[in-house]
Amino acid sequence: MTATSGSTLVLGTRPSQLARWQTDYVATALRAEWSGLRTEIQVYTTQGDRELSRPLPEISGKGLFTAEIENALRSGDIDLAVHSLKDLPIAESEGLTIGAMPRRAEAHDVLVSRHSLPLAQLPPSPRIGTSSPRRAAQILVVRPDAQIVPIRGNVDTRLRKAATDDYDAVVLAAAGLARLGLEEHITEDLTLDVMLPAPAQGALAVQCRAKDDVTLSLLSSIHHKPTCAAVTAERAFLEGLGGGCAVPVAAYAVCDGADLRLQGLVGSLNGRQVVRVAGDGSVEVPVHLGHSLAQQALAQGAGEILEAVS
Repeated sequence: MTATSGSTLVLGTRPSQLARWQTDYVATALRAEWSGLRTEIQVYTTQGDRELSRPLPEISGKGLFTAEIENALRSGDIDLAVHSLKDLPIAESEGLTIGAMPRRAEAHDVLVSRHSLPLAQLPPSPRIGTSSPRRAAQILVVRPDAQIVPIRGNVDTRLRKAATDDYDAVVLAAAGLARLGLEEHITEDLTLDVMLPAPAQGALAVQCRAKDDVTLSLLSSIHHKPTCAAVTAERAFLEGLGGGCAVPVAAYAVCDGADLRLQGLVGSLNGRQVVRVAGDGSVEVPVHLGHSLAQQALAQGAGEILEAVS
């Protein structure tokens, strides 16, 4: 395929090494599909990048990692923004849309431990680093003796902290380590029955202006439909519970041809109450599956759990 002669797309990104990798990945994929296309990258520092002294749940709000970049999209300063989809609010921002979701990376979480021991074998009362209520709730199911210690910063920063006496282990997304070639730091791949991931974890969202038909056409070449169906079901589960990224909600969906299977979880912050649901649906109506499982979870007490942490 050939892009319009002299076409240049400007992509916006956050300054972290991982965000830059993700943006470069999308730019490279687009140039591979459209000969003659040129890309440029603009870097924006978001509120989430600036506020590193407090745990995420304390400062979380709509657009914590996205508002500045979305404003640049609306103003026309950039044509595309590449986000970790789990950072995007479920409701689309005014005037903007997700133009493509490339093929998803591994969605699971991993443990990085200076002791080189898996979660179940860590010393008594292990200090485990995470600022995610979802991760904290599930860690405490397996290790009720664990001390959850907040941790912030980019992937490199968290790995450095993981090697200090402040932590016995930290929990990170497998996708981030894989994208940066840092898999050698992984002590344990956490299985889905131990640690269900955040909705849309491992997936990227390429955002553009909703009426930019030229850019939407270019993006269609890198859109992966099975990824879209799976993460749409996961985000619908979260939406059906009325939650955001600061609540202990997990979801993971897998496509098998025309079939879609979704697992969902809601847990109390102390790990003592956990609601698990699972169900099957069609890739054609992923929102229906997500909302249906959310209703099942609410009927099993998920609402009371979430109310207690709000």
